[in-house]
Amino acid sequence: MFTLSAAQTRRCLMWLVAFHIAVITASNYLVQLPFSLFGMHTTWGAFSFPFIFLATDLTVRLFGKEPARAIILRVMFPALVISYVVSVVFPRGGFAGLEALGEWNLFVTRIALASFMAYVLGQLLDVTVFDRLRRLKAWWVAPAMSTLFGNLADTFAFFSIAFHRGPDAFMASHWPEIAWVDYAIKLGISLAFFLPLYGVLLGWLTRRLVTLTGEHDLAPEQAR
Repeated sequence: MFTLSAAQTRRCLMWLVAFHIAVITASNYLVQLPFSLFGMHTTWGAFSFPFIFLATDLTVRLFGKEPARAIILRVMFPALVISYVVSVVFPRGGFAGLEALGEWNLFVTRIALASFMAYVLGQLLDVTVFDRLRRLKAWWVAPAMSTLFGNLADTFAFFSIAFHRGPDAFMASHWPEIAWVDYAIKLGISLAFFLPLYGVLLGWLTRRLVTLTGEHDLAPEQAR
């Protein structure tokens, strides 16, 4: 964990909030683009969303669980609005134009609410699991377990709320398969970051935080 000034903490949290919103925006567009991988259905969103768990676990490691929860609280309502706007303006990966926002879309509202609930549930679970395990001597247990449970909750909350018995026949029929494949891809990507390369990423992202804040007096405390 690191000791930061109040100004440093505010700048870091601002950049992390912006990062969360950017990944959510990209994922809400990419999740509408299904494709087949080794004969199984998945979406491109599976490759972008794991970066949120990277940011969350980094926050807990550097600042503790309370700042991580503060980020979730700041992100969740903008994420709800962004989820709706992206899904309306870019339905199924196309472009409907800004005039589409003039008509209320119940199906898109369901997707936006699914994104909202999945994000909050997955991130809070990730923070809780990581914080409880991060003091173990085996450093890889906390990121591995938080990624395992956080991604599981996020993925199945989103797909079940958004597509179960929904009007999109393809997604209503294939969402369990897509959810499992998405989860497997997310887990693989996340573990590739957090297990063999976690120390490298932590050091690199710490240096990036110093650059983004414009401060150079970060003082590392005893690692936890």
